[in-house]
Amino acid sequence: MNRSMNDEEELLTALKRLILTACNRPDAPETVDDDAPLVGPESPLGFDSLDVLQISVALSRQYNVRIEDSKEARRALRSIRSLARFLQSAGAV
Repeated sequence: MNRSMNDEEELLTALKRLILTACNRPDAPETVDDDAPLVGPESPLGFDSLDVLQISVALSRQYNVRIEDSKEARRALRSIRSLARFLQSAGAV
């Protein structure tokens, strides 16, 4: 496995831990699908708008990045993988 693949996997795992902790979920990070929806009725985790707020605060604290509005939040929080891409594009990681 090359270095960038290791970095991506580490980021995805770190995001899962951060999100699960922020939302007080007992799920193990390895049980969360990188591409599964995070929010809404299709989400295996069943996160709602309060969870989105908690995730946003945790991201701000951990990565010093802000999700500016609901449109950006929907795009960034589509999945763990989309969140990782959002952080990468924002230069936060």
